[in-house]
Amino acid sequence: MAKEAVAILGGKGMLGTDLAKTCEQQGFDVKVFDLPEFDITNSQQLKEAVNAAQTIVNCAAYTDVDGAETETELAYQVNATAVGRLGALAKEADVWLMHISTDFVFDGRLNRPYVENDPPNPINEYGKTKLAGEQLLSQSGCLQCVIRLEWTYGYAGNNFVTKLIQRAKADKTLKVVDDQVGSPTATTEVAKVICKLLRKRPQGIFHFASAGYVSRYQMARFIFDKLSMDVNLLPCKTSDYVSAAARPLNSRFDCSKIKALDEPIEVWQVPLERFLRQI
Repeated sequence: MAKEAVAILGGKGMLGTDLAKTCEQQGFDVKVFDLPEFDITNSQQLKEAVNAAQTIVNCAAYTDVDGAETETELAYQVNATAVGRLGALAKEADVWLMHISTDFVFDGRLNRPYVENDPPNPINEYGKTKLAGEQLLSQSGCLQCVIRLEWTYGYAGNNFVTKLIQRAKADKTLKVVDDQVGSPTATTEVAKVICKLLRKRPQGIFHFASAGYVSRYQMARFIFDKLSMDVNLLPCKTSDYVSAAARPLNSRFDCSKIKALDEPIEVWQVPLERFLRQI
């Protein structure tokens, strides 16, 4: 029997790399599309990618949160316009599409974990472009599933964990915000869940993050403790930092909907400790 072909757009990024590897291990015929050979904003290249598989996973995104404040048009082209076009092509080709989105579609002001149907209200340009992408995809009418992720880290990209460790090697005193709360989520764990969903092909929006919640400061303390790094770690507030883009303070997700598909979720400490051992 022929293997099911899965096209991963943005397949060389942090999530895409882990997803391609996991899908191959699970017996899928994986086709990777990414820069510089593939540009999601190129209509012809996008059409060729859609026609290359029965299933599409879109990990391609403009992810520079601060950069999006000035490169708004580029962020919109990648995160919104191209996603709407992708949806139209997927509908035309009658293929199922999974799209990766973010906690940044919310303003972070809610005093409980976010569920999928909470009203979005992004507070920065990156979040606005990602929300626009979700909306344009929905309007396309294609068979689709959107997975919103938060606080992701992995081997194939810059992320909070690797940046923090680099900073600690250069400076023994670090300030980390203690008023941003969420769930550190390994891209290896995301990849496992996506592979299971590829076989179930659900539709709609799903939230996925590791179980449990922690502040950025507590997460940093956990990392340095596990690595036995001698760092003078000081808590501070998000308002103490000057950055181009505002960040949501509450990134907590309620993942009951995805768990109802029989997807057990590990507590955040377990995959993070695994990651730290391997780097």
